[in-house]
Amino acid sequence: MEATIITIMALLFLSFVALGVYVTVKVAKAAKRGVDRTIDQARRTVEDTTLRAKSFGQAGTAGELARLRLSLRNSMRATQEALQAGVGEDASLKESLDLFHRLSAHGLELDADLKRLEREPDRAWVAGQLPELAARTERITGSADALRRAARERALKFAEDDLSSLSAQIDVEAGALRHWTGPDATPGTAQAAGPGAGTGAADAATTEGWGQPTRPARGTGPAGGEPSAITAPNPRRTAYPWEKSARPETTT
Repeated sequence: MEATIITIMALLFLSFVALGVYVTVKVAKAAKRGVDRTIDQARRTVEDTTLRAKSFGQAGTAGELARLRLSLRNSMRATQEALQAGVGEDASLKESLDLFHRLSAHGLELDADLKRLEREPDRAWVAGQLPELAARTERITGSADALRRAARERALKFAEDDLSSLSAQIDVEAGALRHWTGPDATPGTAQAAGPGAGTGAADAATTEGWGQPTRPARGTGPAGGEPSAITAPNPRRTAYPWEKSARPETTT
């Protein structure tokens, strides 16, 4: 019996040790990823600042290479951010994101070529390569810009269609809520026809709108009274956070 207890305790101890090691490794990896992301972000910021300074402060071949690299990086980064932000809401953008990943391979290759040419001592030879490099840059950035703009136009179109549909539904609902102002509604009709006619009008009103019954008219019931088209809200119900709770009724 004692041996069994000792074995169980040993297994529990080993389990806790293994769990502790696993958690420590996971935390260390997560911290390393965070540090790597911070370093990469800082490196990109430094490179962008350097390229921006070269593009404005240097003329000739060096300035042109810096402008090409800066244009390429800005276009690719903006497109990547737009597609990654939209793919969560629009699954159709997944194919666009896959195409962008293929385009990124060409962009990385071009950026590496431009970076190597910055260290090339033969400035005349580099100047002869600039037209071809500018054409490659324009093709890649043009494709990236086309993907980004199409994704944004698609998102705006969906938002506009949804807003139009919502506005149409609200207009219909607003008309249903104002059913007493229609051409068939005349003042004094309910009073002239008597309580029975008023009840029938209230029943007919329940069929308007979206097929959902409207709230019963106030004043109908055992206590009698004139029917009303507007029903006061239940003071004990608060359906939305912006509604104020009514004071509870007190009895004497």
